[in-house]
Amino acid sequence: MIHTLTRPLLAVAFFNAVLLPDLGAEVGVGAKPLPGAEVIIDGTRETLDQKWTYWEGPRFASALPIKWKIVEDPVDKGTVLMTDDPAAAGGKYGTADIVTKKPYRDFRLHIEFLIPKARGNSGVYLQNRYEIQIFDGDKTKHGMGAVINETESPYHLYKGLGQWNAYDIVFRAARFQDGKLTEKAMLTMYFNGTKVHHNQTINQVWGGANSGLDGGNNGGKGITDVPGGLKLQCEGHDVRFRNAWIKELDLSKPDTDFTE
Repeated sequence: MIHTLTRPLLAVAFFNAVLLPDLGAEVGVGAKPLPGAEVIIDGTRETLDQKWTYWEGPRFASALPIKWKIVEDPVDKGTVLMTDDPAAAGGKYGTADIVTKKPYRDFRLHIEFLIPKARGNSGVYLQNRYEIQIFDGDKTKHGMGAVINETESPYHLYKGLGQWNAYDIVFRAARFQDGKLTEKAMLTMYFNGTKVHHNQTINQVWGGANSGLDGGNNGGKGITDVPGGLKLQCEGHDVRFRNAWIKELDLSKPDTDFTE
């Protein structure tokens, strides 16, 4: 792995970004947005209100404006987004999750997160369906960095409490023909600069209707041909997010290897 030093570093946060030599793409903490990418979290209230809203699922119990907070970065300079919503107190998931206003099909995602306290729990939901777990202390298939309930947790790559971590994901949506599912959703993912999932297919939406789109359809296996937003889970835990960007792709073939 080659540390990216070709551009001026703006803050300590960018010291850990890594360049994939053959592909020209940065991954890891501090990875900068690709050309054409949309920044969806930059530590400002303006971007939060412009790009995000609440997901009004079956258990929704909050109300606009979004109650999540913009707070000081506990490690580096600047401000970050904090999952802090009274509606989710006590671990009531699905009550105050936020989702991008824009829906996506295929995309490249970069997002950074920090957990200040033990057992902190959140999740990144691709298309508001498929959860990539964020869960301090959990090394199971339900744990940190897992495609929830479908892969092993690459927990050994987690930097621990009070440290910034990064997920880099290329995601390909499920494909349909004549209204029937013909190809399952698929992703490749890097966790803190190391590849942990490669062309991993995703079989279903876990957790029922409270988890996201199609969760209540046929035990989570009734996926529909509808794009969905990127969702972040609020479970009554303190989890911070920063430097999140997404670039829309059109992956004609079932291959999610990083191409840029």
